[in-house]
Amino acid sequence: MKKVIFAFAALIALAACTNKQAATPAAEGNVESTEVTHEVETAYFPAIDRYLADSIGSHYAKGEHCVPIHSIVGVDERNPDDILVWGSFWVFNYNQVGDTMKCVSGGNHPGLIHVRQTEKGFEVTAFDQVDDGSRYLPTAKKIFEGKFDAFQAINSDEQKREKLRAEVLADYVKKHGLTATVYQDFGWPAKKLEK
Repeated sequence: MKKVIFAFAALIALAACTNKQAATPAAEGNVESTEVTHEVETAYFPAIDRYLADSIGSHYAKGEHCVPIHSIVGVDERNPDDILVWGSFWVFNYNQVGDTMKCVSGGNHPGLIHVRQTEKGFEVTAFDQVDDGSRYLPTAKKIFEGKFDAFQAINSDEQKREKLRAEVLADYVKKHGLTATVYQDFGWPAKKLEK
């Protein structure tokens, strides 16, 4: 399951890609699975990537490359005018220096993204974000409701998140024809990009 989730998240970070997700349907067609395969095609993740890059990544220190990363907690596709995507959404800005993708800025934005389909494709219509500080826990519980335990498990696993980050960034580097082989956060040793 780990490899499946990582592979999925790597695919959704590539805005030009069409991503695929298999769902475990709950009552009335509600999709609440973090298990992902390549069976059911979904096309709204590139819209989420654009939103994260344009609306969130642009508020951080600028880099040459903005790479969003998703750990999806659940999806509800029952209403095509308001597709609900719960997750832990990360945005990282990088500059390439030699063979290294140096992280300039970034951060985590967990919450619920609302997406709808238009004649021109999908667009994000709203983002209910978990608040910071003392409001973190109450807003996370309210936004994630019955998915809160799954959110906590995903959001607190730093090892999985770093592996996912390396895989997503490796796919980004390959897709964009970059020559980087490692990535690095300020003050930390460089880490190899996962293939």
